[in-house]
Amino acid sequence: TAYEITYGDWSSDVCSSDLSQALISGAFSVTMQAIQLGYLPRMEIRHTSSEARGQIYIPLVNALLLVSCIGLVLCFGSSSRLSAAYGLAVSMDMLITSTLFYFAARRLWNWTRWQAGVLCSAFIAVELVFFAANTPKIPHGGWFPLVAAFGMFAIMTTWKRGRQLLGERLSASLLPFEVFMQGIQNSKATRVRGTAVFMSGNPNGTPLALLHNLMHNKVLHERILLLTLVTVDEPHVLTAERMKVERLTDGFWRVTVRVGFMEKPTVPTILESCAAQGLPVKLEETTFFLSRETIISTKLPGMAQWRERLFAFLSRNAQSATTFFGLPANRVVELGMQVEM
Repeated sequence: TAYEITYGDWSSDVCSSDLSQALISGAFSVTMQAIQLGYLPRMEIRHTSSEARGQIYIPLVNALLLVSCIGLVLCFGSSSRLSAAYGLAVSMDMLITSTLFYFAARRLWNWTRWQAGVLCSAFIAVELVFFAANTPKIPHGGWFPLVAAFGMFAIMTTWKRGRQLLGERLSASLLPFEVFMQGIQNSKATRVRGTAVFMSGNPNGTPLALLHNLMHNKVLHERILLLTLVTVDEPHVLTAERMKVERLTDGFWRVTVRVGFMEKPTVPTILESCAAQGLPVKLEETTFFLSRETIISTKLPGMAQWRERLFAFLSRNAQSATTFFGLPANRVVELGMQVEM
């Protein structure tokens, strides 16, 4: 009947809408997790709910999805021509999921190799048949998911490797904190009122921003916080295990914060939590010092030059640390440096 046809079309539209919403929400969530794990540069993340932490919106990802959808429609022209790309993408996704399931079973659930291998082999054997059946469709549209996957893989691995190389280059110029403290005691640097926060990715070395500030301004604040954020391979970190505050000498404090890959760290909130461990911080009396690196592509060993240029481009267009960590912009001082890759 006409009623049944209408009802069927309506159900199909609702189902399609739900799938589209799930894909968009999943893209936001996976992107935030990739940022926290160091596979993508910082992006603007907006939390749309004060109660549910996972409800987020990423404007750049939304814009990229829009451009991609328009490009697919213009390129393929019809859903029937897009089926080749869809079939190959689904079969590859199934293979990747089974492979990841093997490692998850081994590492998270402590399955033996035989237990995980037998189960995953059964899945992969069937999925390889689907994948082989879709390979002839590569010239007819199946090339698109391959190109998109290679592009994302290149970006994520380049950013991860670039950050590792950048850390190695910076570590070579880092001064051990013990040596720095000995120099402070011998030089008797001028101390000024207030609190200074220096963010550092290395919990053992001296932040470069601290060295440059002392070198150029010849002063130190009466209280200095060395803040390190460590992203762990867990979605959320228990409150009791999140923060460690250590009191050092000469007004120095070291604050180490463990952050889950599904959590967005906000420095003002972190500093408010320090009061419970004997370190009260007033934001209106605090200055934040950050390092800002300018990447220069060279022929030094490490990465191919095209990847170095890609890393430099991503670094220039990443969201500023001031915005990403929720720092008050009028209390931030950035000290720049050039780093050869």
